[in-house]
Amino acid sequence: MATAPRPRTGTRDPEDLARRLTAWLGTRLPGAKAVGVTVPATNGMSSETLLFDIEHPEPPVRSCALRLAADPAAYPVFPEYDMARQYRTLRLVADRTDLPVPRVLWLEEDPQPLGAPFFVMERVAGRVPPDVMPYTYEGSWLHAASGAERERLEAATVALLARLHDQVPPREAEFLALPGEGEALRRHVTAQRAYYSWVIDGLARSPLIEAAFDRLEQLWPHEPGAPVLTWGDARIGNVVYDGFDPVAVLDWEMAAPAPREVDLGWTVYLHRFFHDLTVASGQRGLPDFLRRDRVEHRYARLTGHTPQDMDFYTLYAALRHAIVMLRIAYRQAYFGEVAVPADPDALILHHDSLRAMVQGSYWD
Repeated sequence: MATAPRPRTGTRDPEDLARRLTAWLGTRLPGAKAVGVTVPATNGMSSETLLFDIEHPEPPVRSCALRLAADPAAYPVFPEYDMARQYRTLRLVADRTDLPVPRVLWLEEDPQPLGAPFFVMERVAGRVPPDVMPYTYEGSWLHAASGAERERLEAATVALLARLHDQVPPREAEFLALPGEGEALRRHVTAQRAYYSWVIDGLARSPLIEAAFDRLEQLWPHEPGAPVLTWGDARIGNVVYDGFDPVAVLDWEMAAPAPREVDLGWTVYLHRFFHDLTVASGQRGLPDFLRRDRVEHRYARLTGHTPQDMDFYTLYAALRHAIVMLRIAYRQAYFGEVAVPADPDALILHHDSLRAMVQGSYWD
């Protein structure tokens, strides 16, 4: 997938969206027009994004980004898109932390104006480590940076997690609690099992994903720790950087109360995912960047909390990512972009590393 054409993310007509957006904007800011409306080439794999400027004598901000719930006709990645939940999460993080999050402007829960609920936020200038081609490949701005510059970015990014986890009072994030019974980690994993069942409904099951769930139970932490507000999609591809300093933290749709290590495991593994792809292509990648031991050490120094059970949490990250990858692959098959192989595990791009984690040999 790192070198293949980017999978389709929607079926909506950008020109129609632009017309409808301009009509809606006038109801929120009389006399305003949406100009320069574009759908970025790097549009997300779940929600869709529109970029536009506001033409008005006194706009609240000039440049905006709009997050639109996924098109149900486009084989969405997730079963639900609660835009009010994301909007409220951004407001909470802005109010209770010093993290740089975009200023949110408007929430529209009525699907009529654009065909689905959405919210509008300030667009922050900067650069984002790319997924396609991955930032671990030669030629990306992060790969071309010096070791000291990458270390600066790494330290600043781990600090984002430390501050998020320490600064949001857990009781104020209770609206994000996942359904079910038991403590926060059990609810989190139960939600992932439900998501996997939804992904494979009527389709082939994944023996590898099911083996990974079984292995999680064997590695289950004795003391998961008190839940904090976790970002959910905690990776550098969801951060806008000015130089090597974070200026906007994006994509909060997977935020939920959970142990701190849920975010740490995701940060560590998602880098390894891109690094492993790069090594498989014959390049060196970035082996000294976002290393597990360094992330754990930095986080412990900043928070006083030493990460625990990271074999469990990195496996959990790889498992969660595998379910998403399986859904995206089935969506590509739905649109005729790929053929479904006899072995459904072959649809999981990182099946080798996930299998190694299940076997306990990945971190050797």
